[in-house]
Amino acid sequence: MNALTFITCGSVDDGKSTLIGRLLMDSKAVLSDQLASASRRNSLTGNGEQPDLAAFTDGLQAEREQGITIDVAWRYFSTPIRKYIIGDTPGHEQYTRNMVTAATNADAAVVIVDATKLDWQQAGLSLLPQTRRHTLLLKLLRVDSVVFAVNKLDAVADAAMAFAHIGNALRLFSQEAGINAPSIVPISALQGYNVVSHTEEWAGYNGPSLLELLETLPTRNQIDLDTAHAVEAKAKASSPDTRDTGDTEHTPHFNVQWVEQRAATPKQPTGRRIYWGRLVAGQLRVGDVLRVDTSGETATVATVWSDVRADLASTLVDSGRSYGLVLDRELDISRGDWLLAPAADLGQQQVTASVAWLDNTPMRVGGSYWALHGHRWTKARVTAIDHQIDIQTLGTAPVQQLDANGIGQVRIQFQAKLPVKPYAISRGLGSLILVDVTTHATAGAVLVTEVAAS
Repeated sequence: MNALTFITCGSVDDGKSTLIGRLLMDSKAVLSDQLASASRRNSLTGNGEQPDLAAFTDGLQAEREQGITIDVAWRYFSTPIRKYIIGDTPGHEQYTRNMVTAATNADAAVVIVDATKLDWQQAGLSLLPQTRRHTLLLKLLRVDSVVFAVNKLDAVADAAMAFAHIGNALRLFSQEAGINAPSIVPISALQGYNVVSHTEEWAGYNGPSLLELLETLPTRNQIDLDTAHAVEAKAKASSPDTRDTGDTEHTPHFNVQWVEQRAATPKQPTGRRIYWGRLVAGQLRVGDVLRVDTSGETATVATVWSDVRADLASTLVDSGRSYGLVLDRELDISRGDWLLAPAADLGQQQVTASVAWLDNTPMRVGGSYWALHGHRWTKARVTAIDHQIDIQTLGTAPVQQLDANGIGQVRIQFQAKLPVKPYAISRGLGSLILVDVTTHATAGAVLVTEVAAS
């Protein structure tokens, strides 16, 4: 089974780092000196000899001093069933950008909910704003597998009642937000209840443990490939020759990252350029004709390389991986160029998009930014802000600007045409970032919802 990359997210001090520490320790992925250091740290602070589980992920000095997570910490562990890559993301609002960055690379997410911070005795309780915000961002970023872990139930008087009330609130919120059938599991990261193995007769729950749930989740590539293959099968059923003749979801979109000049060899006396990059969408094989989006020039794929050694000349390759392409003739191709099917749309300049605003300086209509799409930079201007999402009611309201951590719908015009698609169709083609032209800080994460004809 493929390795699963997942993140933990939620509000500050909900127990994200402690949960990861528990998973690492119980799966024996912690070295003896790390375990001794974590135990010594708790002993010095008067918390006994039990290891400080959060110490396994808090690597920055500021994190250790303040007891908070600031940057994303990636850790690794494995079970007999599969391997895992975990991202511990910060819960503070001011570090939401770090959570967004980690979520773009995640197959799944575990949203931690601290039972002690909620009015768990009330059936109609309200969730914390950051819990709602992070979950909405996961929905926007198409992190399809979401698990809610209700933590610290060992610290409340009635764990079963608390889990029932919090679980109902999470299910209601998920339904309103359009999140399909999330899993909800009660845990105690500190004590280890329901983390690695099921804890019998606790919190009124009889389902699998958190780790047992994680072992069943699909990876993002599996989901994307299943969708792409379904689209391709449907297209072939209607027209067997549509793979390279129309601009559909399975049309190849190759983004060039690096151009290598390969020296001449006895087998290739003239040498050859290899265009390394990612096949962001569609499928590709030797013999396909591709067009450079900037010049309109075309060439035929002579060789496809998976790395510096392997020749995939006769293989049909799927999106989501990086390859090296050798073309049958030399063209002026640079980093950031897109290689597309001949009939593919060369791009648009206007889009409507969902934006997670990450900068302290608000987004305003007329604002100018650098946009990074794949490996291409171009100028972008905000032409309208349609509305902002209220994370409490999930309704929308008109606004004049998007403040830090705001989520809204905006319209953007690019200086140059970009081969963009709605994010719901293609993650790679439908996502980009906005960068402040003065400070060069990442200002916003943009997910295209609609492409307007230029």
